[in-house]
Amino acid sequence: MQRNAALGLMAVCGFLLAATSKAEDKTMDVQVKRVTPVLFVQQVEPCLEFWERLGFKRTMEVPDGQILAFAAVQKDGVEIMYQTFASAMKDPSASAAAKQRLDSHAFLFIEIADLEPILAKLKGVKLEVEKHTTFYGSTEIAVRDPAGHFITFAQFAK
Repeated sequence: MQRNAALGLMAVCGFLLAATSKAEDKTMDVQVKRVTPVLFVQQVEPCLEFWERLGFKRTMEVPDGQILAFAAVQKDGVEIMYQTFASAMKDPSASAAAKQRLDSHAFLFIEIADLEPILAKLKGVKLEVEKHTTFYGSTEIAVRDPAGHFITFAQFAK
């Protein structure tokens, strides 16, 4: 599901870039204000706790009995949403593609100002990729959230 959502997002971004390059002399009437990932999971709560370790705050919760069906966290203008697979199957607004692929995972690339506080807050969390410097000039680590989504935190040189 997440891969399909990510591919869809990349397609939209590619379309917007293509439209911009083809219409250099035209005013584009599409304004993208924000892109927010919606990550599908078995359980929402452990994922929220993961982000709360990094200072994110819960901004929206949609209960489904004793558990959460959907929730969002925000920090510094960044928002991440989680929805359970079960609620997506019942949600008429969830895409058909998302409903067909329950086994895929999303990959998030998050640029940060300073990697050291992230490392301190994630102490005890398994690093999927140890701290390293890339050929494109960022220092990075990678982890997985409790649902298995791969998250890279990247600090670029000042």
